[in-house]
Amino acid sequence: MAIIALTQHVGTRAFELGRLTAERLGYRFLTADQLIAQTAQAFRVTPEQLVIVDERRPHFWERLKTDTQRVVAFFRAALLKEMAANNLVVVGRSVTYLVSECGCGVRVRLTGPFKQRAQLIAQEEGLSEAVAERRVRDYDREVRARVQTLFNYDLDDPANFSLVLNTFAMPLETAASLLAALAVDLDRITPPEQWARMRDAVLEAQIRAALILHPKIGHAPVEVQCAHGAVQINGPGLVPPWDDLVNEVVSQVEGVTSVQVVADEQPVTVRPA
Repeated sequence: MAIIALTQHVGTRAFELGRLTAERLGYRFLTADQLIAQTAQAFRVTPEQLVIVDERRPHFWERLKTDTQRVVAFFRAALLKEMAANNLVVVGRSVTYLVSECGCGVRVRLTGPFKQRAQLIAQEEGLSEAVAERRVRDYDREVRARVQTLFNYDLDDPANFSLVLNTFAMPLETAASLLAALAVDLDRITPPEQWARMRDAVLEAQIRAALILHPKIGHAPVEVQCAHGAVQINGPGLVPPWDDLVNEVVSQVEGVTSVQVVADEQPVTVRPA
């Protein structure tokens, strides 16, 4: 039932390791490109908009044209929905930062010596050594900036990950066996209440995406709380008719059993003239 999320950084052999690990466990294997396609179809956005979430840092003019917060919410909803089905190995540049903090997933930061990564890229893409080194260096700088911009994550802080793995320190088969054993142990020790929190996180993500998708609600500041299908929505201005509209949208999300909408600010009473 465990979830393994691997960072996809150029020259770290993430796809090969992910596939090997999934094969050993009999798990599904999912890439960020597949997630982008699923998200685009489910939430009526273009793959070009979603590229910003997982490939590169949005420049300031792109932030004006592309609603980054919106597409990040859609991408997270699609990712967590896949994770809810468990038994998953997923590889992407952003997937590790979007895993819910519930103890059911393993965030793995893949790394490797700069020279060896550049040599691998030179071989795979037919580049000179100097060009390959520049490509790896530019890529690392771009990914670090994007992750900081979109997720406020320090890519170089190992505390943000469950495991930091040098994919050149051992054969990939050995690394895959290590990750598979970790997943098996995680299945064994993870209590049911942590999986319940995972399901609540998935439902929250679906609700936030549904609210953002609605043209009359969009980015209205609301707080979403979920517990075993029971949902409470808090936010300023959630008074008639907005409370009924929010209730209607949330009730249509699969897995919701009840909805309570609470206005944080009560409407001001107008005294008669």
